[in-house]
Amino acid sequence: MSDHAWPPGFFDRQDPSDDAAFYAPPRFVTHIDDDAVRAVSDLYDELGVPDGRTLDLMSSWVSHLSRAPVDGLTVLGMNARELHANPLADEVVVQDLNVDPRLPFEDASFDAVVCCVSVDYLVHPVEVLRDAARVLRPGGLVVLTFSNRCFPTKAIRGWLATDEDGRVAIVRDYLERAGFTDVRTELRTERRRGGDPLHAAWARTT
Repeated sequence: MSDHAWPPGFFDRQDPSDDAAFYAPPRFVTHIDDDAVRAVSDLYDELGVPDGRTLDLMSSWVSHLSRAPVDGLTVLGMNARELHANPLADEVVVQDLNVDPRLPFEDASFDAVVCCVSVDYLVHPVEVLRDAARVLRPGGLVVLTFSNRCFPTKAIRGWLATDEDGRVAIVRDYLERAGFTDVRTELRTERRRGGDPLHAAWARTT
């Protein structure tokens, strides 16, 4: 996909109204099943996410980390009540990345940037991920995990119009357009009837 422009309307949404209103009511739930949650935590452990300073983008009351990151966890999201309820967070930032995709952090200030089951809502994904690269230290890690569940009125049209393989290709393309190389992708759950698939894409800065 990176060799051509996105189709017209790719980033349109059924509900283009202010996201702040949609996310105002707190939702103290997990948006994937228990097996998928464990798959996220296991991947973070395998990649060493908790071993440094971590930024969780589009976060909520839970970050799916097995333990608090050694040098702290910053959570950035839309709902202040959810973010302040996150037991691992030591810094909270309320920001709508669809309004302002620039991250309010210094260059090279994090070891890992993660985003769990939320990349499908971004209308400026490449800009957000390009800025994620900016705030990562050399050798820093970006990890995007995603499934087939979403709020369909807020997910972008291009995401809803394709299948699981297509979504993996979309996320890979986001990362490559943002300047990441050697992007890895993997299905982290077994294919099973009724279970939530958990796909992951990750890469490191040079």
